[in-house]
Amino acid sequence: MKTVIKNGTIVNEGLFFEGDILIEKGNITKIGGIIDSLSHQNEINAEGCYVLPGCIDDQVHFREPGLTHKACIKSESRAAVAGGITSFMEMPNTIPNALTQGLLADKYVIASKDSIANYSFYMGASNNNLEEVLKTNPKNVCGVKVFMGSSTGNMLVDNEQTLNGLFANVPLLIATHCEDEQTIRSNFTHFKELYGENIPVSAHPLIRDENACYLSSSLAVSLAKKHGARLHVLHISTEKELSLFDNNIPLNDKKITAEACIHHLWFSDKDYALKGNLIKWNPAVKSMKDREAIWKAVLDDRIDVIATDHAPHTLEEKAQPYASAPSGGPLAQHALLAMLEKVKDGKIHLEKVVEKMAHGPAILFRIENRGFLREGYSADIVIVDPTAQTHVSKEGLLYQCGWSPFDGYAFSHKIKTTLVNGRIVWDNNKIIEQTPGQRLTFS
Repeated sequence: MKTVIKNGTIVNEGLFFEGDILIEKGNITKIGGIIDSLSHQNEINAEGCYVLPGCIDDQVHFREPGLTHKACIKSESRAAVAGGITSFMEMPNTIPNALTQGLLADKYVIASKDSIANYSFYMGASNNNLEEVLKTNPKNVCGVKVFMGSSTGNMLVDNEQTLNGLFANVPLLIATHCEDEQTIRSNFTHFKELYGENIPVSAHPLIRDENACYLSSSLAVSLAKKHGARLHVLHISTEKELSLFDNNIPLNDKKITAEACIHHLWFSDKDYALKGNLIKWNPAVKSMKDREAIWKAVLDDRIDVIATDHAPHTLEEKAQPYASAPSGGPLAQHALLAMLEKVKDGKIHLEKVVEKMAHGPAILFRIENRGFLREGYSADIVIVDPTAQTHVSKEGLLYQCGWSPFDGYAFSHKIKTTLVNGRIVWDNNKIIEQTPGQRLTFS
């Protein structure tokens, strides 16, 4: 089936230009100029809209298997495409943890049937599965996830010999969650002595403080430099950590890279008073000063990608006292909209948003034929209407958990249409059920 996207403003590789896009057999075959639509079976009118490459989210937690009372691959992949995310990379801290090749393969089987978006899954590392990690195929797995803090199950990697073994021998990208557990435990003990069982959520960024983040991040960077490993430090939350990263070489030459997440760019510690546990993440949302420093690093390319760390929990779980409430929240459906709001506010240019949410992940992870609007590439495309608002309410949410930290907010843009592999999967506020997405491959 042929499809032509007509009359849109294409935003791609730093350029804005008017033109059409022709799609055949799931791939882009022509970009730009006026493409005759009379002989084509399907026409999409994008007049007045931006036409962008689909976003690639390098960090989500879709909770399947084992935690499907919170979310599942089917529900969250649909929320993702509704938000313009056409490909995702999902974390291994499900139940059971994806610590063997068999358990990792099981997740791919589920996605091949249920995910409407394209997908990849990280292999998980523990203190005692290095041999299993080394069996991972770098051609069709996005990377290895190492929890250097804040682990679930058996995934905390704190053994020095294991860490050296991973960084010395793993040929794939190593993605790390960096928070020093000893620092966190010491800080938690201090606040428990102060408040007993009634620790306020405002203490969260003081318990999971900048020192906890920096100690772990700096260790990861030193290991990567020592062994020449490809390291990607996830969800940077502090100004202090930014000294570890540089912008002196192109992204495709970098071996040490960093990610910022929507919540660390949007919220600050001032928001705990209103949002409470709904913005309790690990690493914590920290000060306005930290937030502004992260923004600066995004803009000057010390930070390479923007992601969500989409991690749903039920409202009942979030309603527990601070110490019992889990960390994380749903963001995939509104991540691109949140960044477009910052474009409207003059905080960032649209071309930079596209770079950080589509081009950057594709380059960093070496994803084949995605992340750009290029002839011969898969037609993963999002069409954005900059004149229509999106009001966030429970009725419009596709998250299984049924809530959003943006509840009540009116975004100034609307995700009009999303295409995955040339097929329309989201159009005018509705999911269009299609063939499942494809497994990402890597060069």
